[in-house]
Amino acid sequence: MKTINVDTLISRFSSSDALQENLSVAELVEKILARDEGILTSTGAIRATTGHYTGRSPKDKFIVEDEETKDQVDWGTVNQAIGEDQFLNLLQKVTDYLDQQQELYSFRGFAGADEKHRLSIKVVTELAWHNLFANQLFIRPDDEELANHQTDFTVISAPHFKANPEVDGTNSETFIIISFKHRIVLIGGTEYAGEIKKSIFSVMNYMLPQKSDILSMHCSANVGEEGDVALFFGLSGTGKTTLSADENRRLIGDDEHGWSQNGVFNIEGGCYAKCVNLSEENEPQIYHAIKFGSVLENVVVNEQTRLPDYDDTSLTENTRAAYAINHIDNIIEPSIAGHPNTIIFLTADAFGVLPPISKLTKEQAMYHFLSGYTSKLAGTERGVTEPEATFSACFGSPFLPLPAATYAKMLGEKIDQHKAQVFLVNTGWTGGSYGEGRRMKLSHTRSMVHAALEGELNNVDFKQDEFFGLHMPTTCPGVPSDVLNPKKTWADGKAYDTKAIELANKFHENFRKFDHVTKDISEAGPIYGR
Repeated sequence: MKTINVDTLISRFSSSDALQENLSVAELVEKILARDEGILTSTGAIRATTGHYTGRSPKDKFIVEDEETKDQVDWGTVNQAIGEDQFLNLLQKVTDYLDQQQELYSFRGFAGADEKHRLSIKVVTELAWHNLFANQLFIRPDDEELANHQTDFTVISAPHFKANPEVDGTNSETFIIISFKHRIVLIGGTEYAGEIKKSIFSVMNYMLPQKSDILSMHCSANVGEEGDVALFFGLSGTGKTTLSADENRRLIGDDEHGWSQNGVFNIEGGCYAKCVNLSEENEPQIYHAIKFGSVLENVVVNEQTRLPDYDDTSLTENTRAAYAINHIDNIIEPSIAGHPNTIIFLTADAFGVLPPISKLTKEQAMYHFLSGYTSKLAGTERGVTEPEATFSACFGSPFLPLPAATYAKMLGEKIDQHKAQVFLVNTGWTGGSYGEGRRMKLSHTRSMVHAALEGELNNVDFKQDEFFGLHMPTTCPGVPSDVLNPKKTWADGKAYDTKAIELANKFHENFRKFDHVTKDISEAGPIYGR
């Protein structure tokens, strides 16, 4: 078995003066423009494009199987195994490749706003704009923290290095490999910067529950004037960033959090917002956060005016903006708050049959958390060109190395302990399924979320849905009553029934794999077909 010390490898770059460490935002912008890696837009943000890969590559993600991980990781199609020798051989090749580059960039910082549970990280990149991305997304150290920084985990990104699947044991030229034993993330063959962010999230999802008994969560979070905390779970594109950016509440974070015995903390130091159809009117906080230092990924820009065109999806539906969290005025610093009072599960239902909002019992909350039903939205992953119904356990299956039951058990215990209310909110389709219906109005969703957070649904009447057993409010401030019952939005009631039955059956089929759960949870799903 080979033994490779990552610090020794990194020192090879440093000794040749190739590695440029912790450059300022202005210095990185200058490098990006000099290397023609991006353009400076009228907002002050850097626009970069990622070529062929405009979304994550889940089929190219691996975890090294070794003595540390073999009995811990939930191996399968999500967490694919790769041998330690294969990883080390590929690491050597990537190192040799990077050693030939004239310039490399290193960012040293942290994942985890709670200093008791943070991870010290180093991100080494071939591209200057990838390092600017890391600077925006992770927690930036002050001078004292930088001087005392001791790296716990290293990300090495070499997008222009292509793997040979027959030799290297990968599925394609692209690879995202995590070695928990060697504390390295190795990325190659893709310029999509989201792989850097999500790889560290996967690392935290492995380490926090095991080492510190902390629930790691794929959710956004904010806090009200009275200190009340809300969590928004959901896959990419379901509204986590949009709904947590609320001018009346302070943002904790938009995507990744830990829940410890003391409360909630942000894992990141920035936001990675989808910006397709972004407008100042609908999403003012996000719109104004895109300023100097931000990165616009695959956004079309007018060549003459340098104005971003957020409505142009000719490059991809998955256009993104990466910006430091302090680009938003209404935040809490540091990104730490108390225990959640309200938990919202976000789903983009492509069938158009789930209620726009429903209140869940504790058992229903556990059922829907384990199910994680939503639709993959176009562009988020390679090959996804229109919404696809899917079940992603814990609303984050692609990033969870441990069994889903580990996270679900912890969530259930915390809901009980802190008496949190749980709601299921459909930000997807209404009046018909995808292609026939329409997306839920953002203004209606905001009104429903506001009502849930402010306790305005505590004393209204609820009606139980006939197919899913969900409890729908009959009234909600700012929302027409017909909107609250999805069947009433369809022109053809029989067509609604057909689609509802189809989705209910999908729920039951998916949940069969959770044969370890108690009867009260397994029977908390759809009424139809039970």
